[in-house]
Amino acid sequence: MNEKSNFLININSSFYSPKNPLIIAELGTSHNGDIVKAKELVSAAAGAGADCIKFQMVFADEILHPNTGIVPLPGGLITLYERFKSLETPHEFYEKIKNFVESLGLLFLCTPFGLKSAALLKQLQPKAVKIASPELNFTGLLEEIAGWNLPVLLSSGVSLLSDIEQAVSIIKPKAPVCLLHCVTSYPAPEIDYNLKVLPNLANIFGIPVGVSDHSSDPELIPALSVSMGAAAIEKHFCLSRTDPGLDDPIALPPDDFAKMTKAVRRAAEAEPEETLSFYSNERGVTFVEQILGTGVKELAPSEKQNYSRTNRSIHALRDIQKGEVLKRSDFEILRTEKILRPGLEPKWEKFIEGRTARNFIPDGEGIRFEDI
Repeated sequence: MNEKSNFLININSSFYSPKNPLIIAELGTSHNGDIVKAKELVSAAAGAGADCIKFQMVFADEILHPNTGIVPLPGGLITLYERFKSLETPHEFYEKIKNFVESLGLLFLCTPFGLKSAALLKQLQPKAVKIASPELNFTGLLEEIAGWNLPVLLSSGVSLLSDIEQAVSIIKPKAPVCLLHCVTSYPAPEIDYNLKVLPNLANIFGIPVGVSDHSSDPELIPALSVSMGAAAIEKHFCLSRTDPGLDDPIALPPDDFAKMTKAVRRAAEAEPEETLSFYSNERGVTFVEQILGTGVKELAPSEKQNYSRTNRSIHALRDIQKGEVLKRSDFEILRTEKILRPGLEPKWEKFIEGRTARNFIPDGEGIRFEDI
C-alpha cells in the first residue's frame, strides 16, 4: 500500500492535509458488474493519478421504492427503481476488485446505501468508508458505520448546517471523519460551489474537509478547493463520456482526470494566494469570486429543489389502512426522489413503530406526523 493508504489504515486523521490531498476516482457503478471493465477503469484511474478508487454497493430495495417514478436516460424512459436494480452486483465482484485495487497500492473505498450493503461491505474489511450525500441524514446507517471505528468520508450535498451537525455528532465520537462539501446537481454549476465555506466548516466541526465535485471543468473546482483547505478531492471517472454508466456523462475521462490531478498537486505545492491569482488571471476575477462565494453554508441554487427528496425519509412499503398498527416491516428509510411525498426524517424510525395509522397511507408515500 502507498504512504497515504498506510496513514489511513492507522486511522490517523492528520493524514488529511491540503498539502497532500487524497485524490479519489469515483467509479461508482460504471463497470456495470463487469470485472474486466472494472479492472480497466481502475488501471486507467491509477495511471491518471488517483490515490483512491471508489465504488458503490447498490441494492435497489434499500435506496428507492418501486413507485419512485420514471426518468429519461439515453436508452429511453425507464423507472428509476429498475435502473438501480440493473446496477446490483454480486458480492464476489467487490472482493475481486478490492484485491485488485490494493494490489496496485491504492486505497479501496466503497459506499453502502443501507444496512444490508453495510454488512456486506464490513465483511470485506475496508480501510475506510464513504457515505453519500443522500444518506447524510440516515441516522441508523451512520450509527452502524461509526461503530466500525474506521475513517469516514462524509459527503454533504443538498444539506443544511443542522443536517451536517447531526451526522458529525454521530460519527465523530467514534471514528475520524472528513467532510466533503458537495453540490447535488449533475453537472453542478461552478458558481454554486461557495468554496469559502470549506474553512468555515473545518472550524465549526473541528475536522478535515474536502470536496466531492460534480462540475464539468476538470480542474477549476478541485484546484480552488485546495487553496481553501480541501484535503480530499473526489471526482467521477470514466473511460469515455459516451459509455453507458449512470454517471459517465458527467465523469472525467483519463486525460481530463490527469489534468485535474496535475492541477491539484500544483495547488497543494503553491500558496493559496498563488492559486487564486493564477485562476483569476486565467478565468477572470469575477468568475473566481462567484465560485468562492460567501462562505455561508446554505443550499446551492441548483440543488434547492432536491432538498427532502434526494435525502432519506420514512416511506410505506404497502397500503396502510386507517387504524392499523405499524410494524417495522411496513416501512423503510428511502430516498423520496421526484413523485412521492417525503415522510418523517429517519431519526423518527423507532418512534413510529407500534403507532396507529390515523389516515390511509398509500404504498410508497412518506409517513408524516399527521398520519400516525
